[in-house]
Formats: sequence, C-alpha cells, structure tokens
Amino acid sequence: MPKESVFTMKLESELRAEFVAEAAAEHRPASQVARDLMREYIQRQRDAREYQAFLSGKVDAARESLRAGHGIDNADVEAEFDRKRANATS
Repeated sequence: MPKESVFTMKLESELRAEFVAEAAAEHRPASQVARDLMREYIQRQRDAREYQAFLSGKVDAARESLRAGHGIDNADVEAEFDRKRANATS
C-alpha cells in the first residue's frame, strides 16, 4: 500500500528515543512499527465493537424470551441443581 499521508504527533523525548531504539533493535523502521501498532489498535477496536454488538444481541434475545414467558424462575433453577448435586454425591 503506498504511503501518501503524514501523521505528526507530539510525545515525550524519552518515549520517542526508547521507541526508536526498540525498533532499531529489531532492525525495523520506527514508522513501520507505528503502522503495525495502528493496525493492531484498529483491529482490536473493531473486534471489541463486534463482540459488544454480539453480546447486546444475545441479551436482547434473552430479554425477549423472558417477556414471551420462556424463562425459568431462579428458585426452580436452584432446586434443579440442588437435586443434581445431591445425585452426584450419592
């Protein structure tokens, strides 16, 4: 992909020096490392949004199921697992 834009940022001199030194230790240009970090950040943000949308969909579906009367009362769930635990230890 051709590089057509310039990105300028202000940061502490020590941070810049350490970053450039670490990139040089890997024999990589600091700009390439920065681009890779940007791509990773973009992917993490997209993944987080996708997961949040998935989770919201699951919660909405569960709430709709409860409104439709398909839920099980907590006391019934507790009683069922009490029975299962009792049978497992017998």
